[in-house]
Formats: sequence, structure tokens, C-alpha cells
Amino acid sequence: MDMYREVILDHYKHPHHFGTLAKKSVIATLYNTSCGDTITMELLIDKKTKKIVDIGFSGSGCAISMASASMLTDTLIGKTIDVAKKMKTEDIIEMLGATLTPSRVKCAVLPLEVIQKAVNNTV
Repeated sequence: MDMYREVILDHYKHPHHFGTLAKKSVIATLYNTSCGDTITMELLIDKKTKKIVDIGFSGSGCAISMASASMLTDTLIGKTIDVAKKMKTEDIIEMLGATLTPSRVKCAVLPLEVIQKAVNNTV
């Protein structure tokens, strides 16, 4: 369990793909009312292949939501939007590798909800 905590803390302290994209196809933002986390995701999507070329995220939140966003961007870059649409809560929990309380599950899933909101706005 300590190894998973270290990975989560590393992604929180040094998030991958944090920031805005110069060129983007879609953007979405969500706010978690239960804890105050806010995440914005910007995606660059190849129109022909429907692959996610790049993702940038910004916002503020707890270690779990920020680490989840960082890990999720690593996971989804290069994948199709269909992969993102099909991801579920269980996939995020497995990705984090930690046991989460119900309130923390909401934090962990927020980045996925933002990405799914963004890709559902694509044609």
C-alpha cells in the first residue's frame, strides 16, 4: 500500500500534462461540490482516427483527484475517444491501486467524468 501512496503523491506533486494546450479540439470543466475540487481538461483529438493526440489539465483539488487526472492523461493519450467513453469507476480505482472511501472515489473519478464530458461533445 505504501508503494501506491508514493505513486499517488508523486503524481500529485509532479503532475503529468498539467497546463493548457496551445491547440485543442474540446474543453470541459467540472466541479465536485462535496469537496471543492475543480478540473478542466483540454483535449486535442485527431478528426480522422478519433485518437486523443494530447491532453492538458488544470484546476485544483486533493491529492487523489490530481493524481487521478495525471495518471488518466498518461493512460488516454494515443487511445481513441471510444476507449475514454467506455472507462468506468473500477478502471480508475485499479489505475490508482489504492482502497478508497466513497468520498474519495468521487475525487478519483472526477477527471474521468470531465474527459467523458469533453469527448461526448465531439462529433
